[in-house]
Amino acid sequence: METISADPFGYLEDGADPQTRAWTDRENAKSRAFLEALPGRQALHERFDALLAIGSRGVPVERGGRYFYTARDGRQNQAVLRVSEDGVDRTLLDPAALDPSGLTALDWWYPSPNGTYVAFGISRNGDERSTLHLLDTARGATFGETIPDTRYSSVSWLPDERGFFYTRYPAGEMYSPRLYVHALGADWRDDPQIFGEGRAPEESLSASLSPDGRWLVVTVSLGWSANDVYVADLRAPEPYRFAALAEGRDALFSVGFRGDDLIVHTNEGAPRYRVLIVPASTPSLEVARELIAEDERATLEDVAVARGGLVLGYLRDASSVLEYLLDDGTRLRPGGSELGVNGPFSLFGLSARQASSDVFVMTVSYLQPPRITRLRFEGDSVDAEVFAEIASPIDQTRYAVEQRWFASKDGTRVPMFVVSHVDTPFDGSAPAVLHGYGGFNVSMTPSFTPSLVPWLDAGGVYAIANLRGGGEFGEDWHRAGMLGNKQNVFDDFIAAAEYLGTSGIADPKRLAITGGSNGGLLVAAVETQRPELFAAVICAVPLTDMLAYPKFLIARLWIAEYGDPDDEEAARWLRAYSPYHNVRDGTAYPATYVVTAESDMRVDPAHARKFGARLQEATSSDAPVLVYVEPNAGHGVGKPRAKQLEELTDRWSFLGARLGVTW
Repeated sequence: METISADPFGYLEDGADPQTRAWTDRENAKSRAFLEALPGRQALHERFDALLAIGSRGVPVERGGRYFYTARDGRQNQAVLRVSEDGVDRTLLDPAALDPSGLTALDWWYPSPNGTYVAFGISRNGDERSTLHLLDTARGATFGETIPDTRYSSVSWLPDERGFFYTRYPAGEMYSPRLYVHALGADWRDDPQIFGEGRAPEESLSASLSPDGRWLVVTVSLGWSANDVYVADLRAPEPYRFAALAEGRDALFSVGFRGDDLIVHTNEGAPRYRVLIVPASTPSLEVARELIAEDERATLEDVAVARGGLVLGYLRDASSVLEYLLDDGTRLRPGGSELGVNGPFSLFGLSARQASSDVFVMTVSYLQPPRITRLRFEGDSVDAEVFAEIASPIDQTRYAVEQRWFASKDGTRVPMFVVSHVDTPFDGSAPAVLHGYGGFNVSMTPSFTPSLVPWLDAGGVYAIANLRGGGEFGEDWHRAGMLGNKQNVFDDFIAAAEYLGTSGIADPKRLAITGGSNGGLLVAAVETQRPELFAAVICAVPLTDMLAYPKFLIARLWIAEYGDPDDEEAARWLRAYSPYHNVRDGTAYPATYVVTAESDMRVDPAHARKFGARLQEATSSDAPVLVYVEPNAGHGVGKPRAKQLEELTDRWSFLGARLGVTW
């Protein structure tokens, strides 16, 4: 592993150092001056302002006849928490009432079983350091209790609503979460610790409680390829004695409840997942019975338990397919018309509970806004009705979405979605932007992206590649792009870029790439490997120093995905692609906009600072290399609408200028 003393820009790792602050101020000033002077910026700003007014709405969660959901309407900076009861909708929590600046966001929320209370987490500046608060639904007001250090907290209410299980980190720490139980009215400092002592600090915890309050399930994750699952019978003489349902297995398991049975969704022995049923009283995979076998043609991503059956969310060639398994064994599949979708689409969340025959599902596509459908199990059939949908001025008939397949370097067939205006010819003349991620089992499926409209209307093409490392084709696809196989992800992305040019979809001289977080690592690595392919690069909140990444913030969590640079074998593959270490002096690098945020608590801004500085030093071209560290912002979660508007204007102005597009 290379040492910091050999690192010419090592001083940029400390964001609080006066030298680093001075460097950041200079780079921010240069970047702002450059971006503000780009042509067509004001027109773009106005268009994005109108498009972001379309708003959003989340899938409702029903508790006690109340329907809880998040929504952002018009020009609200942050989503608000709302409740619908007896046909009347009202706002329960508006972050703007807490902070008019728009910098405070709702991170997560959990209503109690009868909807009497809501536990929720809020944080500021996008740092995701949540503080847990409690809200009384009837009064629409919070009440005294708060619990700090509840980042990404998992909350499970007791059936009598007198308390809940929750996860909390040690004060000020980013590792070693623990599971506690809290009684309403008690001092959180006295909350009993239930689980977590002696576990590896890099593990993450989540807990779920059966509706009757008897069975407590704790899931322990270390990475994105394997987890452990433990079950406790809370009616036993030793209520917090946990039995291992799955421990030390190289597979993923998630658990739901159906009566006194556990519904286990797993990829053990089934890379594209299957469903097992296990008696909660005998929590062992040795007594499991297979309920749903693996479908070798589709990946089973979601399983929701409802009264009357299961709802199954599959991915087939990176597009969603919905199926029902009724309690009598009948399998049903609704058509796209029942769900109000045409062409490739995504299921964004299934909301169900064992006590209800109602299931809520949200469907979206690239230019189709969210539509929430209520599915109701009725005997041997399922009825579907529109529960809510977002109005949009976008005429979807003006745009086309295609799926194209191409061969990667090793011959693997890889798909990508290509979005364009219907009048844009595929004759090799169109500018194109290629986006990707390729990691952490994340599937890049269609998502509502109204900000694409100005680009598509200007004759541009937007492509999204389904790279290895994602979850589109199951765990084998994920593992083919992690650890020592990570170069496959970069090869896939390079092949996608080349295909756009050779197929005539795009002008190979007017191609840009974009990516954020792990996707930022992707575009940075590809830029250093094949700089001649691209006219522009937007590299957002990236990892770039792969020999030092575990020492920053929460990055030790990612060793299971990338490898440990202290391990000799892993250090070799990390060094081979680490973007920061593969910048070459005298190379003509494309125009690059490296952007990060000062409150990012996931990927340290040091990566962007160091990579940007090294590119500026090394490039032989006159193309700009901009570095911008956004103040009062984090990794992206909780970013207010006003900041989203400026971000979109900056990025698309930059891309348009480099690709010769007139707005």
